[in-house]
Amino acid sequence: MTEPIESRLQALAKEFQYPPTPSVTDAVMTRLRSPMTHPQRNRQLAWALTIIIVLLAGLMAVPPVRAAVLEFIQIGIVRIFPAPIESPVPTIETPVTSTPALTQSNLIPLLESLSGETTLEGARNIVDFPIPLPTYPSDLGEPDRVFVQDADGWMVILIWIDERQPDRVQMSLHLIEPGSWTIGKYQPEAIQETTVHNQPAIWTAGEYPLILSNGDAEFTRMIIGHVLIWEENQITYRLETDESLEESVRIAESLTP
Repeated sequence: MTEPIESRLQALAKEFQYPPTPSVTDAVMTRLRSPMTHPQRNRQLAWALTIIIVLLAGLMAVPPVRAAVLEFIQIGIVRIFPAPIESPVPTIETPVTSTPALTQSNLIPLLESLSGETTLEGARNIVDFPIPLPTYPSDLGEPDRVFVQDADGWMVILIWIDERQPDRVQMSLHLIEPGSWTIGKYQPEAIQETTVHNQPAIWTAGEYPLILSNGDAEFTRMIIGHVLIWEENQITYRLETDESLEESVRIAESLTP
């Protein structure tokens, strides 16, 4: 009877003399313990930095990633989030009531619904920061209406009425204390960077929240025009007017306590 081949292979395997297994442990441990030379480290570091730069460049080419990195421009307490071209809708962190489309004729009645009306002297007694007034134009005078609103920080609102058109707001100036949520975050309709007293400023447009006498916050604006935003001495200023950028900067730089 023929012996099965499996049995023959097992018998031969037992008789086969295997060479001794080489020891690689000592060589590997010696290699791991030996310090890397400076040229090796430099080359590896250079490659790592190159890969990181390439990855970042690729990510910045993606619009959503670039928008997240370049998220906002900070002027005082105001964080301006550039709106996408296809959706320039202002947003803020605090919920507000909706506002119908504004016309010049319904801006004055809006003043009657705002909370915190006082006098200029009364406002200066309430807040602990100076309330400067524009000295340009020279015939501007003191504001016609003054409001002080508390929104996790004082906001003083100064309103000038157009003498030639008593149903029209000529100019408004907001002074906003750090911590106020009122215009802490929103997306303006347009952005142009400029300066006031050689400090960064923003020329923009759009609505913002005001506190009504019933306690609600309403998204609105005083003037169908533009807004100049800047900061001085930790107070954020918001000058709203229908004047040009150059005139608005001149008004802003004329503020005097």
